Amino acid sequence: MQVILKEDMPNLGYKDDIVTVKNGYGRNFLIPQGKAVIASESAKKVLAENLKQRAHKLAKIKEDAIALAAKLEGVSLTIGAKTSSTGTIFGSVGNIQVAEALEKKGFEVDRKIIYIKDSVKEVGTYKATIKLHKEVSVEIPFEVVSE
Repeated sequence: MQVILKEDMPNLGYKDDIVTVKNGYGRNFLIPQGKAVIASESAKKVLAENLKQRAHKLAKIKEDAIALAAKLEGVSLTIGAKTSSTGTIFGSVGNIQVAEALEKKGFEVDRKIIYIKDSVKEVGTYKATIKLHKEVSVEIPFEVVSE
């Protein structure tokens, strides 16, 4: 079944993308939650017209994302965490802590667009990927140190 996404969905697609999903996922989750609509011919025509009208707005959003990516390019973070004597963290470091560290440096980044590939459970150096736009992402190195 083909649906048109109404909002960005991690691991599925971005707003206004036409994606193919299984029938149950589309009918039981995406459509009732208001996250997608069925991609009928009329809905596709409406989408094409809306995209044509919003093209200049989308270009500005992409330019802003590229500018923010350029500012974030040289940033490296240090995150403190409570650790045991062996260097194992009590709990873990996630995207929330990375977002807070970026906020302290003066960058307002939503935690939902920050992705960390591996779980951070030990002291060391890691990388977080920030997806600012569907075509613009930046990797930020961060170091976890013991408090």
